[in-house]
Amino acid sequence: MPVLLQILLTPAAASLAVVLTRRRRPRAAGWIASLALLYATGLAGAVTLDVARGTPVLEDYLVVSPDIELQLLADGLSAPTLSVVLLLCTALSFYSVRYVERRVAVLYAAADPAAKSAHYSRFFALLPLFPLGFVGTILSTSLVAVYFFMEVLTVTLFFLMAYYGYRERVRVAMVSLSWGIIGALLFLVAALLVYSQTGSLSTADLPGMAGTPLAAGAVALFIVSLMMKLAVVPFHVWMPSVHAEHPTCIAGLLAVYANLAVYILVRVAVLPLEAEVARFGPVLMVLALVTMVYGSLLALAQTDIKRLAACSTISQIAYSVLGLGALTAASVEGGMLFFLSHVMGKTVFFSTAGIVVYVTGVRDMNALGGLASRMPVTAALWIAGCLMLSGFPPFSSFAAEWIMFTGIFERGAAMGPLGLAVAVGGLSAVVLTVAYTFGAARKIFFGPLHPGLRGKDLRDPPWTMTVPLLVVAAVSMALGLYPAPVMALLDTVLGTL
Repeated sequence: MPVLLQILLTPAAASLAVVLTRRRRPRAAGWIASLALLYATGLAGAVTLDVARGTPVLEDYLVVSPDIELQLLADGLSAPTLSVVLLLCTALSFYSVRYVERRVAVLYAAADPAAKSAHYSRFFALLPLFPLGFVGTILSTSLVAVYFFMEVLTVTLFFLMAYYGYRERVRVAMVSLSWGIIGALLFLVAALLVYSQTGSLSTADLPGMAGTPLAAGAVALFIVSLMMKLAVVPFHVWMPSVHAEHPTCIAGLLAVYANLAVYILVRVAVLPLEAEVARFGPVLMVLALVTMVYGSLLALAQTDIKRLAACSTISQIAYSVLGLGALTAASVEGGMLFFLSHVMGKTVFFSTAGIVVYVTGVRDMNALGGLASRMPVTAALWIAGCLMLSGFPPFSSFAAEWIMFTGIFERGAAMGPLGLAVAVGGLSAVVLTVAYTFGAARKIFFGPLHPGLRGKDLRDPPWTMTVPLLVVAAVSMALGLYPAPVMALLDTVLGTL
């Protein structure tokens, strides 16, 4: 079977395998999903190495008609994105093996053992649909296919939240579904405008849209639809509740779900329609700065450990948007590397918050403290997450910010005083990230043990929850120490900007 199709279908096969074995071996569901995703991640790594050697992979599959087809492309932009995203899917699947046991026990305490096993296996039947949606969105070159896989992600998130979320989980799942559907529909309208002008739905034919009467309208719709996914102000209102109340084991996947709009925006607008996007560049930069500062201040105001992590996502996503708005090769390439760095950092940071809740049963940071002496590995993971989100070396976010802000200041200087003010403001916002991440670390892990925690069994969780996060942190460190291979891959596609 062709390799890209194999990567796409492996998560679907894992989901089917869990469904077929749910009655005989329900407790094996987590391992079936995790090992299948590990295999897909290995294939993605091999494809990325091939692309790095100068051989992009293109596979064509006729699905409906010559106008609506499935074409999968792995190039210097999609291949590294695919590898990192599947790595996170695999890590969080292993993390979920034990986490979901506890979540099911809490949510469905009155259910009999058979019903609890059914809830457990259902989670791992749904979970692989996330990587299925991610792979399809990243590799597809048809606008209709991208729309379809975006909807797969939206519907999967709805069911995972409705069945396994926290407070008011069904209401919050409906909020998530509503925003996801509206954003995807706007994307579809933009795709139809493209088809009306070019007679094609392929991203390869998008440059033909340039100069047409509806070009600016299509780009505006693409931007608005994806800003809704990215939770950029004023489209941020769904993020705090949805990102705080989902099952914490998929926190990194929701970060990818939101951040992936950066990749889509580059693919469908920035690359093929650069001149049209440039009209909106200054507005994007200003909105990104407002979002960075607002999200950070919102995070600083939180006492709930999950809402802290949720609000930080609002701020962190906007860094990449600032890079895209600057529209230079350095800012866009750095923005893409920051997107990959952020989703790795958010996976470690938010999943560590999940470990704290898993072990203590407490979300209020004012009722925590002194955990480092009892949970040293968890404390180390939280500090690693702080460093990754704050852009400290040796993690990849440092290299990403350095490259990205080089391009942002270049554009800011060309724009004049306002552009320079936005660039300086964006760089200064890093201080706020340091404040809320390390401030939370002091509250949760250092000082004397909080009296309310005495007598509890406080220790690091099973290795299936910590080792995958350590692997993600190690990959981020490797990319930070040696970012050249990924930057070279990105430059093969983005270097023409």
